[in-house]
Amino acid sequence: MSAASSRVYLAGPDVFLPAPQDWAARRQAVCARFGLAGVTPLDALAGEPAGWAALPEWRRIALRNEAHIRSCTAVIANLTPFRGPSADVGTVYEVGFARALGMPVFGYATVAAPFLARTLAALGEGARVDADGGWWDLDGLLVEQFGLFDNLMIEGGILASGGALVVDDAADRWQDLAVFERCVAAVAERLAG
Repeated sequence: MSAASSRVYLAGPDVFLPAPQDWAARRQAVCARFGLAGVTPLDALAGEPAGWAALPEWRRIALRNEAHIRSCTAVIANLTPFRGPSADVGTVYEVGFARALGMPVFGYATVAAPFLARTLAALGEGARVDADGGWWDLDGLLVEQFGLFDNLMIEGGILASGGALVVDDAADRWQDLAVFERCVAAVAERLAG
């Protein structure tokens, strides 16, 4: 399939930003420059079943997002740490959902610190290291230490899908589009090939 005919789902916590529609439009414009049609969770769903209108809003959003993902060729996920050391859990769900559907998944983040460093910073005084160099939290649970950007299943799933993870520090982690643009370029190249 050519990149020019490809719809890509833009997953991420971006829906929580101020003026999320404006932000979505900016990201969709980047996608368009690379010949891709960016689909966001805020987009209307063509042919949305009438029966969904009776459902609570949260349920309609979940169903709509899954339907959007199914209608796309690939997923681009904003994995910038969100309200903690890891990516937004809803976004991670969407990464797994797309992976299970067999589509390529690409991720990007505007914070380059590895998962272990971010987790230890979040734990603060609650982290302890043992004689073998293993880190443990206050509950006595081992902290993941593979040197990856986030949990191994996220990165493993992205790479196994044929996608890529683009990570770099941005001047403004929630408003800078440079890392996103590099990820979109990787998607366009992959879908064109």
